[in-house]
Amino acid sequence: MTGRLGVQSAGIATAAAAVVTGGVLALGLMSGSGTAAVPVWLLALLCATACYLAWVARRMAGRIDQLREQRDHLQVEETRVFDFLHELGDAFKGDPRPAELHAKILNGAVKILEAHGGALYLVNKAGELAPISISKGCPPLVQLPPHIRTQAEATPHAVESYVRLHHVKPDEGLLGAAWREAQPRLVADATTEAELAPHLGTQWQADSILLAPLVYAGQNLGVLAVANGPLGAAFSDADFIVFKAIAEQSAFALHAASMFAEAHEKRRIDHDLETAREIQRILLPSGSPELAGFEICGVNLPARGVSGDYFDYLHISDQALGVAIADVSGKGIPASLIMAMCRSALRSAAGGKWSPAEVLRAVNRQLFHDIKEDMFVSAAYLVLDLAGGVATLARAGHDAPLHYVKATGEVTPLKPPGMALGIDSGGVFDRVIKDQTVALAAGDCLVLYTDGATEALDASGTEFGLENLQRTIREHAPHGPGALIRRLTDELREFAEGQPQHDDITLIIIAKK
Repeated sequence: MTGRLGVQSAGIATAAAAVVTGGVLALGLMSGSGTAAVPVWLLALLCATACYLAWVARRMAGRIDQLREQRDHLQVEETRVFDFLHELGDAFKGDPRPAELHAKILNGAVKILEAHGGALYLVNKAGELAPISISKGCPPLVQLPPHIRTQAEATPHAVESYVRLHHVKPDEGLLGAAWREAQPRLVADATTEAELAPHLGTQWQADSILLAPLVYAGQNLGVLAVANGPLGAAFSDADFIVFKAIAEQSAFALHAASMFAEAHEKRRIDHDLETAREIQRILLPSGSPELAGFEICGVNLPARGVSGDYFDYLHISDQALGVAIADVSGKGIPASLIMAMCRSALRSAAGGKWSPAEVLRAVNRQLFHDIKEDMFVSAAYLVLDLAGGVATLARAGHDAPLHYVKATGEVTPLKPPGMALGIDSGGVFDRVIKDQTVALAAGDCLVLYTDGATEALDASGTEFGLENLQRTIREHAPHGPGALIRRLTDELREFAEGQPQHDDITLIIIAKK
């Protein structure tokens, strides 16, 4: 293309000269051959035409050279923009690193616009613009306090340190305005900006600045800026157009990186939850114990993958079995951690003890100092006398276990006194909690449950309630613990009508054969 333009410009000048020269020679020949003399005015006209054509040729040649320079400049600028986009794409290969992406954005903007320096500010959790990346040579784009300017006389890095640590508020200067108003801005003469006036005549002077908010999908992520000092050319309108395109692509890249980071964090959390579920599965009973004269079934249905509910079977002696159920206030991983602590404390305290109240007193003393003030544990613990068919029960603020009597078909709550674990150090707890003994006849059963069962909600927000629980027990207890627990879980799911489970549900059924 360059060769063709050169040939064209040279050709125009040559053609013009040839036309005029040929005309003059022709007239001269005609005059010399004896024909009538050529009028003077015609010769003058030809000379004027020759001069005009030569002038036009020079102008066109100059214009072509100018277009050639503009084309070369556009090609260089286009190459830089494509390189910038390519580098942004490379930042997402493998595991994208935010610092690498930030550097590519800033360095690319500075390189494309041939700026002295630039700065990238992103919004932090405090709602301020935090300096994420600032290139060397970038004039300060914030007002410098007098003491920083004074320090800089002795410590050259004082200004750079201040700028890198200073967070910009929405109402602060050029950066704050670009962020607050969400509008890009070309500051062709930065020497007129009041906040930068103290920099005039110093090494920190900025003469021309481009600023643009980084907005994508309705989110204002921060501000990108580039600046030139006194030795650099002022940014043009064409530069401003290119800069706005760079800011748009940078905002898209930052938003995509944020989405990628969130997805990566979600995968990590899901993995951690899966690990926690597996650990909790190990901590809960893997099956029901086989006992002479009794049948036991238990189930735990977590609301959030991991549960704050707990149940357990504890070997007391060959003639006694401990059965525990507990509910930690709260849900998810924090509650599951307290549940694990409760399990450990209960197992260490239960060995050889036939009094549930005594065991829960020891558990409370262990947990009290390790549970936060806003958390507590409700629990019910019973010791089953396998030979005598008697259950001894203590309750620490837990929902009252239900006693089904086959002979009458009645379902009665058992309410021995007690308060939740972890609320009192022991002075009140030890005094309040008491044991209650229940004799079980053949066909009778005990149902221990957490409040997730009675407080299950349907689509209209109505609770399943204690009455429905008692009704189901009356109707299905005669069919055995396995059938009863299956029916209870089925009714809870049917009642919820597809609504998400809002609390953990644990059920234990003990039946006398």
